[in-house]
Amino acid sequence: MEKRWLNRSVRAGLALVLLYGVYLVATQAIAHWYSRDGTAESIRKAIRFDPRNPFYYAQLARLLLYAPEGGDLAEVIRLFEQATRLSPHQARYWAELGGAYELAGRSADALAAYERARQLFPNSPEINWQLANFYLRAGKTGEALPALQKVLLGDPSLRLQAFDLAWRATGDAELILAGMIPPDSTIYFQYLSYLLGKQRIEPAIAAWQQLLALRLSFEPQQAFPYLDALIEHRRVEELAAAWAVLLERFPTRIHRSRFDANLITNGDFESEILNGGLGWRIRPVEGVVVSVDTLSFFDGARSLKFRFDGQHNVNYHHAQQYILVQPETAYRFTAYGRAQEITTDSGLRFELRDAYDTSRLLLATENLIGSSGWAPQQFEFKTPRETRLLLLSVLRPPSRKLDNRIAGTLWIDRVSLTAIE
Repeated sequence: MEKRWLNRSVRAGLALVLLYGVYLVATQAIAHWYSRDGTAESIRKAIRFDPRNPFYYAQLARLLLYAPEGGDLAEVIRLFEQATRLSPHQARYWAELGGAYELAGRSADALAAYERARQLFPNSPEINWQLANFYLRAGKTGEALPALQKVLLGDPSLRLQAFDLAWRATGDAELILAGMIPPDSTIYFQYLSYLLGKQRIEPAIAAWQQLLALRLSFEPQQAFPYLDALIEHRRVEELAAAWAVLLERFPTRIHRSRFDANLITNGDFESEILNGGLGWRIRPVEGVVVSVDTLSFFDGARSLKFRFDGQHNVNYHHAQQYILVQPETAYRFTAYGRAQEITTDSGLRFELRDAYDTSRLLLATENLIGSSGWAPQQFEFKTPRETRLLLLSVLRPPSRKLDNRIAGTLWIDRVSLTAIE
């Protein structure tokens, strides 16, 4: 008899547990159904059906906080506080509570809430972004920059905003570099790009020097925008130093011709075309195809080939190289060319000029047309006192004749610039 009573009691208890579980599932389902409507009234109903769910309190707080007509800030705070009580390990709720406290002017409470959020999720870009903004508004730059560093590491989409925020808040290049930029080459080059875009050349030079001091690895092409900026700003001394670093770091990819004392980079075209820095820059243009040729060359195993399609009166100046030189120094320029059925009165030639002022220096070789074997194109000159950087171009001015559409092929090889002793 006693055993039968015990079995009935157990079954009744299980039935009650089952009914309670069904009740919870039902109330939670009803709460979820109400919350999907997204209005304040429907979310309040969701809270009545599921009062232990922190999500609904936070959802309602956000809705009130960002409502066009404005919500009750005290209620927003109460709702976020309830969310943190129900889910004390949810970092987002603490960060949102910190934002509400800050709006209410409760700075100490805001700082405590933000710090609690960071303790729970120390590497969160979103939380560190909020904390950094709070510190900057409070005038605590030293605390803000490490938080922004976490943002840089955690969310690439926020990097430009973080750079800009730090500069607007501090304007201190040295402080930003020391306290915010992490030892990551990708971030360093993005920061360099930001600085160059803002025409902040001095901070960019400092960032480049710091990148080198940290011995961070990178590809040479990543440095080319920085070198372009140095050229644009006429910082020839820094350009020479940066190029020397690249020559040292990438000896198998960036080197001058095998001919001694040649100042032309890859003058024999035996290495890759860099398309930047102080190497060859070859830009595409309609009417001419430029390629490395391994079948026809003056010596070595490669040359540079220009093939014109005969359909255009091409204004060509799209194969170029910047060259560092010394002022008041005598030089000899030599290049070998071969022409095959080059039409029109205007063919290819080499032009060498001062990179900044053609009135100082402007020279050109003979015009190559028709067909010819390999032959040297050469001239000698002395650099003016102000000249430190030259620009070498493979040039074809447009023809002014009626029959002006250029066709044919031309090869160049063994391009050199050497000082005359």
